[in-house]
Amino acid sequence: MVRGALASLLGLEADIEVVAQVERGDEVLAAAQAARPDVALLDIELPGIDGVTAAEALRRELPECRVLMLTTFGRPGYLRRAMAAGAAGFLLKDAPADELARAVRRALAGERIVDPALAAAALSEGESPLTPREHEVLAAARVHATVADIAGELHLSQGTVRNYLSAAMQKLGARTRAEAIRLAEEKGWL
Repeated sequence: MVRGALASLLGLEADIEVVAQVERGDEVLAAAQAARPDVALLDIELPGIDGVTAAEALRRELPECRVLMLTTFGRPGYLRRAMAAGAAGFLLKDAPADELARAVRRALAGERIVDPALAAAALSEGESPLTPREHEVLAAARVHATVADIAGELHLSQGTVRNYLSAAMQKLGARTRAEAIRLAEEKGWL
């Protein structure tokens, strides 16, 4: 519904043509290769693969396509990840429609577009304190209930998984695995 509404609003602009819409992140690259858009609007949270991963694929396969990330979640970690993936901009979905159209035009002109409040928060928040492996183990803990399941998925010993979870919990100041996941998600690190 939101995707359709955004497409309709942008379609009202005389100089903007919506050439493709997809429901899932794993459909983005194929649709972009077929439609060859100048600018792609991606949500951070997509089924299949997330918007940041889709943005990385677009940068690699269609470097001329500029990516604008849209999200409901104004989390500094999301901003950092999106910009590292090559996004030209990062906007909140609740921004006015005319601001979105301006952002598309600015991205096409080669500018970077970032919500100022979110940029300030990202600078003050800092980067994730988690190592890549701690991040991987904590991300796996979101979908696997037991240490044994996580260990099996990541091909690690159960003791190693416990150590990584413990380190992640300590770095995040969390008392439980669920709290560590929640804190990392709130900051956009997961």
